[in-house]
Amino acid sequence: MNAPFQEESGKPALRPLTLLIAAPRGFCAGVDRAIEIVERALDRFGAPVYVRHEIVHNRFVVDGLKAKGAIFVEELDEVPDGVPVVFSAHGVPKHVPAEAELRGLRYVDATCPLVSKVHRQAERQIEAGRHIIFIGHRGHPEVIGTLGQVPVGTITLVETEDDVATLDFPSDAQLAYLSQTTLSVDDTARIIAALQARYPGIVAPKAEDICYATSNRQAAVKVIAAGAELVLVIGAPNSSNSLRLVEVAERCGAQARLIQRASEIDPAWIEGVETVGLTAGASAPEELVREVVDLLSRWRALEEHTLVTAEEKMIFKLPRQLID
Repeated sequence: MNAPFQEESGKPALRPLTLLIAAPRGFCAGVDRAIEIVERALDRFGAPVYVRHEIVHNRFVVDGLKAKGAIFVEELDEVPDGVPVVFSAHGVPKHVPAEAELRGLRYVDATCPLVSKVHRQAERQIEAGRHIIFIGHRGHPEVIGTLGQVPVGTITLVETEDDVATLDFPSDAQLAYLSQTTLSVDDTARIIAALQARYPGIVAPKAEDICYATSNRQAAVKVIAAGAELVLVIGAPNSSNSLRLVEVAERCGAQARLIQRASEIDPAWIEGVETVGLTAGASAPEELVREVVDLLSRWRALEEHTLVTAEEKMIFKLPRQLID
């Protein structure tokens, strides 16, 4: 760490550090809804309530729900008969609820409504006789869920502009494109431009698939990264939207670090640094933001500024079976 300044009294004083906090940050409406669904399911049905896949990609959140009686599993065959199960916010392939119904399992679907919107669009494009080009990250739960909404062979995944160049559809093929909701806004725009250049007749979704929270958090990071030497992003390594925030900050010229908790911050990262940016992915609670602020304030004399780039007022309804 940098040597402290000396006050006139001779006592050491902490070096100043400007902290730029992004707003909006942290929980989005879909994550708020998913967590509330698990909590209400526990209240209504009693513990244990099983959850297929992490309800959201944040260990702190998952551990908190475990402490209340939630049990997280990867596949439905790990769920015993006769207990309730919640499907994660990322969405699931169609065969999962079908299997739950066959087994007589009581299930609650916590899929984010904006992900469900993409699912409905996929079904409509297939009904219209179009093949779907889906932009997303292979293996991500949301991608697996969306690919599983339509028959095999009717949807093709692309991850990069290079992937577009390998597509072998004729230029006049009946195509439509959709995308994962948590992608890089800038990268996705380039992939879409490549698709439209190669397939001028490709059908676009009626509205942007990348969700409002992803877009807003990336725009906010661009603002704080422009004035910071280091940007700290609170999020999980398997969180797509958090990883994209790191990439956005780096492309703006700042160093960026993904952390899950304040304890992961290395004091050496802020040696010689005058301004730090701070944000949180859509699955990270505000409690973790304050944890980071508290730690930094022990090391440096913080001058804290919140930079607001958008106001978010979105609220999603809960499933009917959990409403009194």
